[in-house]
Amino acid sequence: MNDVRRPEGPDSRSWFDRLASVISGEAENKPELIDELRDANERGLFNQETLAILEGALAVSDMQVREVMIPRTQMIAIRADERPEEFLPRIIESAHSRFPVLNEQPSEVVGILLAKDLLPFLISQDLEQFEIKEVARPVRRVPESKRLDQLLKDFRDNRTHMAVVIDEYGEVAGLVTIEDVLEQIVGEIEDEHDHEEDLNIRHQANGASLVKAMTEIEDFNEEFGTNFSGDEFDTIGGLITHTFGHLPARGEKTTLGRLDFIILNADSRRIRLLEVHPHGSSGSV
Repeated sequence: MNDVRRPEGPDSRSWFDRLASVISGEAENKPELIDELRDANERGLFNQETLAILEGALAVSDMQVREVMIPRTQMIAIRADERPEEFLPRIIESAHSRFPVLNEQPSEVVGILLAKDLLPFLISQDLEQFEIKEVARPVRRVPESKRLDQLLKDFRDNRTHMAVVIDEYGEVAGLVTIEDVLEQIVGEIEDEHDHEEDLNIRHQANGASLVKAMTEIEDFNEEFGTNFSGDEFDTIGGLITHTFGHLPARGEKTTLGRLDFIILNADSRRIRLLEVHPHGSSGSV
């Protein structure tokens, strides 16, 4: 047998080998480790996108479920006593694949309905035989304080994609999906439906609007008839963060011009989703 050896030299090392040499143990804490990774990026060992993923992976271990969960008031859910003809339009409109099933009390989640579990009944045109409690999958419950790295391990070990979040009193606080966790590492994940529909700005029946923080200021101005300057910031999220003077947390509010802004979704690095109201219509800000 021939003795085949890899050629020696820095170019022959794998990406993993080079990364391992960067984090060889000299850093004594996480900020120092991040500094070393950024230095390695500047030296061309890996690109900016890889650096962002590495920083995101490190940040996940410091984050809790409450920072990324979908609040209960924003959950798209199904009631256990609903018939398919009642909730099917909601499933189709949302284009989600999993839905929490609520009992008579909205704080009681009895299971998770997978949209695909409806297909056999739709194909057979036998929806009269459909009983949601018989089809709903078991639901996992996690506390708001659970760390995201632990949650990701739970999702992987149990082969689940969604969990209901419980507050300190045992009440349902919201829900969290594996996508919510992964987005903290790799950035926002958009599916085919997101690209087919321009969902950066969605107007609600109550007069409010849901606006993604990544929406360009020019597009925001066109939609809302505002005249915010795009000289310093490209996105409405950047402008709103500047207005606060700090990275705002979920629930914080501010007013800019004739509009009120409420932070609906944010983490330790950026804001993601805003709720926009005409000034004064959302209550005191």
